[in-house]
Amino acid sequence: MTEATEIRWDRNRKATPKTRISLPLLYADEDLVIVDKPAGLLSVPTSPDAKDEDTALARVMDYARHRKPRRPFAGAVHRLDRDTSGALAFALNAETKSALRGLFREHRIERTYAAIVLGAPRADQGTIDAPIHDAYEGGRRRIAGPGEPSREAVTRFKVLERLEGGALLEVELETGRQHQIRLHLAHIGLSVLGDPVYGRATGTGARKAAGPRAPRAPAARAPAPRAPAPPRQMLHARSLAFSHPRTGAAVRAESPLPEDFRAALKRLRRLR
Repeated sequence: MTEATEIRWDRNRKATPKTRISLPLLYADEDLVIVDKPAGLLSVPTSPDAKDEDTALARVMDYARHRKPRRPFAGAVHRLDRDTSGALAFALNAETKSALRGLFREHRIERTYAAIVLGAPRADQGTIDAPIHDAYEGGRRRIAGPGEPSREAVTRFKVLERLEGGALLEVELETGRQHQIRLHLAHIGLSVLGDPVYGRATGTGARKAAGPRAPRAPAARAPAPRAPAPPRQMLHARSLAFSHPRTGAAVRAESPLPEDFRAALKRLRRLR
């Protein structure tokens, strides 16, 4: 004799959508997600008309459509350069988007990066306080000279490991300007390994990036590297930390170093 099983169907109960995303999730709740962006993927479209571009924002919107098919929302609150990997946050409603942008604007979000740089830092830690010029020309920024239109930019760094011809740094943003880390590090003679814009390999190093009237900080010695250049800049957004804009709870997401970053480190360690 078999035991009867009763199945009840409640037509008023909301269906639970199967959520999916084509990017690794570092953190997710009803208000926001933090994804692990790979190098080579745009954070947002290059223009409002570029609707067919593959971007992190488009992939998060697909995730939002599966969560809330009738009212999907995905909003960008900050960006990573195309060839910078790591933790990238998006809002899932308009209120959270506004609140997170406010946190970024007020410098209340902790942003930590890992960077492999060329050159030997003279000190184990330091602060780069150099305003960035308002102009964006030829795909690059530059350090502002005295009296030039600019925005405040402050970057802090700490040496985690000294390598042959370079170093592994932990970098923290106090402000978040476009290309800030890459430009600031190049300005003090520590260009990011593999950087095609501000790096030494292109012949357009720190002095040109700093602009004709901006003083260059004497912060690094630059032995010639012997390791092959990686396919992209070795800059990785390691972590994001902030107070949740709705609940006030601590939010922290950490992104592991990607394979190409670890491979570049391994090659440099072999040279010692």
